[in-house]
Amino acid sequence: MKEELIVSGRMNYKVDPVLHIWGWEIPVYLFLGGLAAGILFFAALYYLRGKEKEYQSAVKWAPMFTPFFLIIGLGALFLDLHHKPYFWRLYTTIKLQSPMSWGAWTLMVVTPLSIIWSATYVRELFPKWDWKFKRIYDLEVFFTKNRTSLAWIMIVFAVILGIYTGILLSAFNARPLWNTSILGPLFLVSGLSAGAALIMVMSTNPSERKRFGQIDLMLIAIELFLIIHMFMGFNASSQVQIEAAALFLGGPYTLPFWIFVVFLGMVVPAFLEFWELRGNHIPAYIPAVLIISGNVMLRFIIVYAGQASRYLY
Repeated sequence: MKEELIVSGRMNYKVDPVLHIWGWEIPVYLFLGGLAAGILFFAALYYLRGKEKEYQSAVKWAPMFTPFFLIIGLGALFLDLHHKPYFWRLYTTIKLQSPMSWGAWTLMVVTPLSIIWSATYVRELFPKWDWKFKRIYDLEVFFTKNRTSLAWIMIVFAVILGIYTGILLSAFNARPLWNTSILGPLFLVSGLSAGAALIMVMSTNPSERKRFGQIDLMLIAIELFLIIHMFMGFNASSQVQIEAAALFLGGPYTLPFWIFVVFLGMVVPAFLEFWELRGNHIPAYIPAVLIISGNVMLRFIIVYAGQASRYLY
């Protein structure tokens, strides 16, 4: 008697080594997208609050890097695509129920928006800059006059981009670790924290550094709350989500997550920032590097551990 073995639904490297899994490209894309979202959010926020001259690193300098972050992130995403010549099909329709459709259109808005925002400060930051073409110069003048409108659009789309980096994963119901509404807010807050850390290390203004040190402390506290809440939710849920949480609570991802993400990426920099706010000198790059490294590790671990979690134990 001939028997047929059906393995559809199990075609994953973690179960059956046949199909491709998400590699380094997706975590890099998620990190750079979150970092750009954090920088653009603070740039728009403090411009609207009238802190343009006081917080120059946040409003003017840091956003100069965001077009490069977004382009590199999109490049990593493109490398992951199997059918690269057909990427344009994402833009032939809008599907409100699809996180990938949301992400594609959000990036279509945010990327040129970040370039335009940076371009409006080029003449101020680089006085010798010469716009070679009159039409481009006229556009720069037009957008400079309308920075307030740009800032409102940017702050909205920065939040959408930051949340989207987590929702992209949480939409995969077949992966218990990703199937939680916490990932969207967690990745948003994490991206804001990375953006604040980068601004803090770039700033030479003590007032600005102090402000973003305070902001980072608050964001790290929120991150820790969300992480604890996420694992509490998993352990109070179904068996598959209890098993998913066990990957971090005694499983193979326990040490990397709690040491590199939570301890070195959150607790230590929070202590250093608190210590500096008390009047002690701490080189700004130390907590910034730890926070950004923790952000990168968070994305890598969540992406890889999510693919290891499954319903078929």
